[in-house]
Amino acid sequence: QVQLVESGGGLVQAGGSLRLSCAASGRTISGYSMGWFRQAPGKEREFVASDTRSGSDFADSVKGRFTISRDSAENTVFLQMNSLLPEDTAVYYCAAGSIRTTMARFYDYWGQGTQVTVSS
Repeated sequence: QVQLVESGGGLVQAGGSLRLSCAASGRTISGYSMGWFRQAPGKEREFVASDTRSGSDFADSVKGRFTISRDSAENTVFLQMNSLLPEDTAVYYCAAGSIRTTMARFYDYWGQGTQVTVSS
């Protein structure tokens, strides 16, 4: 079992930056693919970014603005979000899985989410 806890969300103006953290416990994340997803009100959960042994993937909507990284010593994954837009407003979720994928249903463990609100 892996427990995931996100933090770092908040309210930011358009053009600003936030760094989300996802702290894992129970198992080391070194053997997992780690992903970030988001869900805006009235919309389906969508893929944002993932980090795996074979590389990283990003949604087209965040390429060039968001980066993903992990700190194995801290067992934590980060999502650095720059040049934020109002359409980035959503609850952001961290997830852990065993394969490289952008599809939420293949992730096994999820955090509770952290709210990101970008004002225009």
